[in-house]
Amino acid sequence: MSLTAQLPYQNPFRARGWKDCEDIVVQTSSPEIRADDAERQPPPAPEYSSWISQDRSTDPASVAMRREAAELVERVMEHYRANTTHEADSQWTEPVANYSDADRWQREMDAVHRTHPLPLAMSAELPGPNTYKALDVLGIPVLITRDRQGVVHAMINACRHRGAKIIEPGCGVSKRLTCPYHSWSYDLAGELRGVYAEKTFGDVSRAERSLVRLPAGERAGIVFVSLDPAAEPDLDEWLGDLQPLLEGMRLADCHHHGTKELTSPNWKVTLDGYLETYHFASLHPKTVFETNLSNMMAHDTWGPHQRLSAALRPIAQAVDLPPDQRDPGELVGAIYWLYPGLAIAGGWRNKIAVSLVLPRTATESVTQQIILLRDPAVTEEERHAADKFGEWFYEVVRDEDYATTYGVQQGLAALNGTDFVFGRNEPGLQHFHRTVHAHLDNTARAAR
Repeated sequence: MSLTAQLPYQNPFRARGWKDCEDIVVQTSSPEIRADDAERQPPPAPEYSSWISQDRSTDPASVAMRREAAELVERVMEHYRANTTHEADSQWTEPVANYSDADRWQREMDAVHRTHPLPLAMSAELPGPNTYKALDVLGIPVLITRDRQGVVHAMINACRHRGAKIIEPGCGVSKRLTCPYHSWSYDLAGELRGVYAEKTFGDVSRAERSLVRLPAGERAGIVFVSLDPAAEPDLDEWLGDLQPLLEGMRLADCHHHGTKELTSPNWKVTLDGYLETYHFASLHPKTVFETNLSNMMAHDTWGPHQRLSAALRPIAQAVDLPPDQRDPGELVGAIYWLYPGLAIAGGWRNKIAVSLVLPRTATESVTQQIILLRDPAVTEEERHAADKFGEWFYEVVRDEDYATTYGVQQGLAALNGTDFVFGRNEPGLQHFHRTVHAHLDNTARAAR
């Protein structure tokens, strides 16, 4: 099925009520500002609760997801028994210049982000008719909407009169999109509906002056957008055999609790930290390492996409339990990673942290941290717990991961002419960089 063949979105919240996106605050902060390590007090670890063990859905995707999760527990448990981790066949070296060269960065943007469908929103961020999400991607103002029939659209967030930005970045609810410059208005499908003082302005063709559309589609609770208006990507082919596992997590049924943003370094420097568990003990001794074992995981790939499945500490007590008493949500931290930059952590739990990394320049990217909940936070206690969950991820990534990767960024120029080495225990990094190389090569061949 191509992106142009979309089915109307069935809103799961119509009967249950949902929190308007416009009430959700987006915070921006630089990870370069942090307290001295000696003064910093790590945030208390959030409380996790498994969802997958409570799921009783009988649809094929849910059944397949639970079966595959049980098999994955066995694989991770074998690593625990043997004190091993998934290993690639060999090491991989990556020239440092591939991170710092501005010309190469531009080629990467053309070969990756401007060519392939990008996961730019979670369905829960557009939870009902007449909702939207606006964001900037590579300097392109993108507007994603869900119209009154529930169908997702994407378009350039620029008025066809004089190019003004119609909606500021963030989520919201609106029946009409009105340009602040001269009040031209559009519906949620991007059709031009109103021209202020058209009698004096002159007749305007609605068809020719509607917003510039971008190909968009929705799969498994994720909204994909192509930056090329002429593209015709096939999302089913793009996701392949990973799609049923994503559908089984029922992300489309989740509730959007909030979003925060962080600035981050070069997109590959940033993403390298998401694709291995080797650093847990050394970089996160009082945070991530409190709940996850370090350098112990299973690894799977589906085309350009992948999954890292870390061993969680309760696995030590579950070694001797029969398989039907092992809860995958308590024993394995599965992170589904969609190319080129969406990480879904905790998809088997009641609270889910989604990280969306978007390049800005050769030296900077931005990360959106999107918190999803299986059930809406209604009481003060529930809202407090959800807030604490989001704050934990935000502070750990800012003060530990990104503070470190900004140091990597600073060292790139001095290390130019050398290379980085990815170990056999870092198959996620190897797969990511091989995929980028392959897409660059494909683009170069097509240009000949």
